[in-house]
Amino acid sequence: MPVYIFLGKLTEEGMKNIKDVPADIQRGNENAEAMGGKVLGVYGVMGEYDFVAIAEFPTDEEAVAFALPKDPKSSLWYRTMTLRAFTMEEFSKMVKKLP
Repeated sequence: MPVYIFLGKLTEEGMKNIKDVPADIQRGNENAEAMGGKVLGVYGVMGEYDFVAIAEFPTDEEAVAFALPKDPKSSLWYRTMTLRAFTMEEFSKMVKKLP
């Protein structure tokens, strides 16, 4: 299954509700499974982003649907960026196609 990386930044509202964010992320993990995906890991990070999630989804469409806010609270607590990740095997095949 394709792999996706989700980068998350907490908003000011998210920081006010920081203690509730882990439960919200757990609900997100459950939503991913209900959509045919699987969250491989979620990490709190230092730097420009506050958390990183790595997940698999059958298609780009499911990954995008997963990333869209499901309830008003989530859209107020954090902003995400979704990246499609390629294995080195996939990347090697792409590079071989270059002239």
